[in-house]
Amino acid sequence: MLKKLLNEANYTVVFTGAGMSTESGLPDFRSSNNGLWKKKDPSKIASTDALNNNIEEFTAFYRERVIGVKEYKPHKGHYILADWERQGIIQSIITQNVDGFHQMAGSKRVAELHGTLQKLHCQTCRKGYDSKEYIRNEYHCDCGGILRPSIVLFGETLPEDAFQAAFEETQRADLFIVLGSSLSVTPANQFPLIAKENGARLVIVNQEKTDMDLYADQVVNNEKIGVLLEKLA
Repeated sequence: MLKKLLNEANYTVVFTGAGMSTESGLPDFRSSNNGLWKKKDPSKIASTDALNNNIEEFTAFYRERVIGVKEYKPHKGHYILADWERQGIIQSIITQNVDGFHQMAGSKRVAELHGTLQKLHCQTCRKGYDSKEYIRNEYHCDCGGILRPSIVLFGETLPEDAFQAAFEETQRADLFIVLGSSLSVTPANQFPLIAKENGARLVIVNQEKTDMDLYADQVVNNEKIGVLLEKLA
């Protein structure tokens, strides 16, 4: 059915979550088995409070995460989506992931709702840096300010440009495909509903069931995203 929907659609938007990244080997954050948040309290480490008041633990935690992202690479599913964008089969990607793998695979139209771990910026002057600085144990800007990952921390709002781009793409979609998201994090989990309200077909592909499944035209559980996309390709 998904292949038929793809063939019939004029404007397809793909929404990716942690399940897209875990197939590259990256650990999930909220999974019950080995999510990163089981080891660390996000409100204490991945937050603006930690950035301002607990910088050593903050940078140590994110150095580990940056190293993790640099150790892995996009999987075949990322490359298929990039190829589909080039062919005009899909029009854009909205992602909750911060690994930057969609762009590494060649996707151009990507709205990163939660930012990216591939880049850092100065908390004081906003100058940008590659996140390799963290691997080199460099945590300060030329101006003396603290370097921080260019991601959304607990206590911050989503980047306005990415959110607006995602909202506009969602409104344009006549097919909206969710890949590997539990759809439990607001406000990002509202995009499938916005698409549906605007008349789009909704497909949800996730290992486990989600609270949004009842709104979907098709639900696929217990199938690896890379394998499914390869079958469709």
